[in-house]
Amino acid sequence: MARRTHEWPDELRGSVLRPLWLDTPDRPDPRPTLTDAGREEVDLVVVGGGFTGLWTALRAVERRPGTRVVLLERDRIAEHATGRNGGFCEASLTHGEGNGRARWPEEYDQLERLGLRNLDEIEQTVARYDIDCGWARGGQLSVATRPHEVAALEPDVPGFLDAAAVRALVDSPTYLAGRLAAEECAVIDPARLAWGLARVAEEHGVRIAEHTPVTGLRRSWPGRGVEVATPLCDLRARQVVLATNVFPGPLRRTRWDVVPVYDYVLATEPLTRAQLSSLRWDPAIGVADSGNRFHYYRITPDHRILWGGYDAIYHYGRSISAAHDDRAATFAVLARNFADTFPQLRGVRFTHRWSGVIDTSTRFCASYGTAMGGRVAHALGFTGLGVGASRFAADVMLDLLEGEPTERTSLRMVRERALPFPPEPLTWIGVQATRWSLAREDATGRRNRWLRSLDALGLGFDS
Repeated sequence: MARRTHEWPDELRGSVLRPLWLDTPDRPDPRPTLTDAGREEVDLVVVGGGFTGLWTALRAVERRPGTRVVLLERDRIAEHATGRNGGFCEASLTHGEGNGRARWPEEYDQLERLGLRNLDEIEQTVARYDIDCGWARGGQLSVATRPHEVAALEPDVPGFLDAAAVRALVDSPTYLAGRLAAEECAVIDPARLAWGLARVAEEHGVRIAEHTPVTGLRRSWPGRGVEVATPLCDLRARQVVLATNVFPGPLRRTRWDVVPVYDYVLATEPLTRAQLSSLRWDPAIGVADSGNRFHYYRITPDHRILWGGYDAIYHYGRSISAAHDDRAATFAVLARNFADTFPQLRGVRFTHRWSGVIDTSTRFCASYGTAMGGRVAHALGFTGLGVGASRFAADVMLDLLEGEPTERTSLRMVRERALPFPPEPLTWIGVQATRWSLAREDATGRRNRWLRSLDALGLGFDS
């Protein structure tokens, strides 16, 4: 239950429980609900109006102009993870180099190349279609705030930044070292990117229906396609893509592949010119600290600091509920950690607080698959790095539906699925043990037996 207003720390009093990106009069009006599909067959139905679904719809008509595509969203475009994240659009397809090299060492260089090309192509799409989403590609600065984190930034490798050098980029007394990956990340307004993709998809002939949940799939017309059931009408499609993120979709086989983890975010009031100057911070650079329970933060186009991460929360039974959105204890921790990181901003207040559900997988990045004789494709499990990787996932799923081998579908990363999570209470016990162990590693620099066992089994838990 949320705290009463008078119990909030001073810097959080008056903040609204609302995602900053969605709190704008520029948000498009909802598209109509699908009420009459007739008996016309379409080529592709995309289920889900977040980044994965939007990229799939747009890439389908870019790859094959004239493809008849319908996108169905049960809520609003960009309402959930897509409109609630920090706006870091990263090149990584594997949730970072360490995870990628540990799982797919023989193809990591290829995955890195494909990820950078994917980010380049997102940038080209934004420019080609004049999508106003605040795109700024200054890279991501990783910072060490504890002595044992410095070694992970590889002091002997060119590009390492000592304390003075990293504080020249962003000034915080907590920084001991850093490393800037200058080409590997852009910062964006994620909701505006999603709205732009929806606009462009519609200009290419895609039909988008909001407030239209999919209630079931079944084979139809032997050898021809899939019937997609919605509350008011059914659609006939040759192929279907499921892009439902962490929310349960119509395929039972994927329901154990992810667990919902709540991530929490704050946004400050707009900073003054003097406050921004005290930070020496290029707004094109995003920052993340190096702990297991890490913060990510960046300057928004309207000169706020968005500050999120650290305290990822799993609720028993894979619970997803609006009751989990306003977690006072977590917001208070975030505010305290912000004050420790930027003491020169003492007195700055937060205007927005919000949370979002992340589809966490045991391998930290997306898994792919097909069903119904190759007529249905799905991707899920991005574990917080889906802003950029969702476009790559769209092309993977379209490749799978076409049935022709490509460089993407030949990847072991694509061909292998993540190990599923166990039923309750095992998932709950495992998550709590892992969170405690990760906090201990952050404090001590030592990975305990539980974490080493998870490593050996190829399992994990991350935000």
